[in-house]
Amino acid sequence: MTLILVFATLNLIIPTKQALHMFQQNRYETTRYTIWLKTYVKQNGKTIIKVSFIVLAAFLSGVFISKYIALVIMELLSMSIVQNELKQTYIKPLVYTARVKRQILTITLIYLLIILVITGFGFHASMYFLLASPFISYGAIYLMSMVTAPIERSFQHLFKQKAKDILSAHTGLIKVGITGSYGKTSSKNIVNEIVSNKFYTLSSPASFNTPMGLTITIREHLKNTHALFIAEMGADKVGDIVELSELIKPDIAIVTSIGPQHLMTFKSLENIINEKMSLVEHLPQNGLAILNKDNEYIKNYHIKNNIEVKSYGIQNKDVDYFASNIEYSIKGSTFIVHAENKEYAFSTRLLGEHNVSNILSGIALGRHLNLDWILLQQAVSSINYVEHRLELKKINNRMFIDNAFNSNPAGAAMSLQVLKKMPYTRWIITPGLIDLGMIQDEENYKFGQRMINHVDHVLLVGKHQTEAIYKGLKDSHFNMDNVIVFNTVKEALAYVYAHTREDDIILLENDLPDAFNN
Repeated sequence: MTLILVFATLNLIIPTKQALHMFQQNRYETTRYTIWLKTYVKQNGKTIIKVSFIVLAAFLSGVFISKYIALVIMELLSMSIVQNELKQTYIKPLVYTARVKRQILTITLIYLLIILVITGFGFHASMYFLLASPFISYGAIYLMSMVTAPIERSFQHLFKQKAKDILSAHTGLIKVGITGSYGKTSSKNIVNEIVSNKFYTLSSPASFNTPMGLTITIREHLKNTHALFIAEMGADKVGDIVELSELIKPDIAIVTSIGPQHLMTFKSLENIINEKMSLVEHLPQNGLAILNKDNEYIKNYHIKNNIEVKSYGIQNKDVDYFASNIEYSIKGSTFIVHAENKEYAFSTRLLGEHNVSNILSGIALGRHLNLDWILLQQAVSSINYVEHRLELKKINNRMFIDNAFNSNPAGAAMSLQVLKKMPYTRWIITPGLIDLGMIQDEENYKFGQRMINHVDHVLLVGKHQTEAIYKGLKDSHFNMDNVIVFNTVKEALAYVYAHTREDDIILLENDLPDAFNN
């Protein structure tokens, strides 16, 4: 029986690590974790059936032949599970935070309790537990979450109150909140680089755009000497922006875009619009809203808060800050800004209209904070690439446009526009668009159709994931001899290095996150 429990433990450890990893990537929310689990089961059906047959074979062997044969079969399965995990590479590895350590302790206690009860029922009960062990961990997350939820809420309340106290004590601090369905992180980084030429700023790091992410930023990084705090505010369900607004209490709001992102959790586009614009509605009476009026949802939204509004755009000329004459090259972009009844020439190493749009929001904020135009021009010319967002880079003597970070329909279309204007042979590596709910296949189909005359060679990652793109390419009469489907990005990159020249340009469009690619 001891041997049975040893094998059962081995069969629990690796799946539990994966389940905790995905639970963390899905923001410790059971709703999002359930969506991932359904996707995982759907995409790995064959593997699950294979494991189930192995488990059934072990069970039948234990009943009709010998329990030792059953143990050998389960030992081989354990070794296979461990070996498969060792081969895995993750885009975002499991981070062993204090919260995760509490979860590991809790789930370990749950397993020990189950084992303690099981052993009291003898050999057959232990065998049943062993047989079920490869699957138990994915469901155990729900029980662990129920147990730890009250504890985590207490910790979060305590930490958030401390963050609020720090902000309240920091008189004179200008707080800028940035939200949007996409473009938040890029806009935050660009805005921060522009205004930091005059002010000592703090911006939330990476994608720290949740209540606890911003709480950590405030508690660990905000100093009395900071003049501006720029907070990225993310939302994937109703109420998220309101919660963040009440935590930060921003003086200035920047809304970059609104679109069908996270529809699975928001349920409707109307909910997304109202949620993103709630940042503007929660501004104080002396607040400022900086809005992208190229976005139809923002443009048509009726603001109920009586505040000052500054607008920017590229397509819409009826704005306070308008950009024209946008040109791209492998050196970056150049454009003209029309504002305050004058014209100003700008250059940047960044690519894409959306980056020009984000720069306009930074210019609007800079002018509000009394930065002169010469300083703004210098600041824009020195902006660094935003990592994995249309970032030009040379790897192994190949020129890449790295746009690997969680693409969206508008961003994907813009990437193709940039690629179209590039010289020489153009390649794209992509798994397509994700997290778009019911419209995902439709948007991926459109993405495939748009590639014609923009791309010469298409390397798709994931047969099931990219079916709609493949169909869009075929229906647009793209040369399908130049379309190849790979299982992994690694395989696609190996093909690129073997079949491209140094002057070719390769677009990495979206990199399927681990939560959708396991």
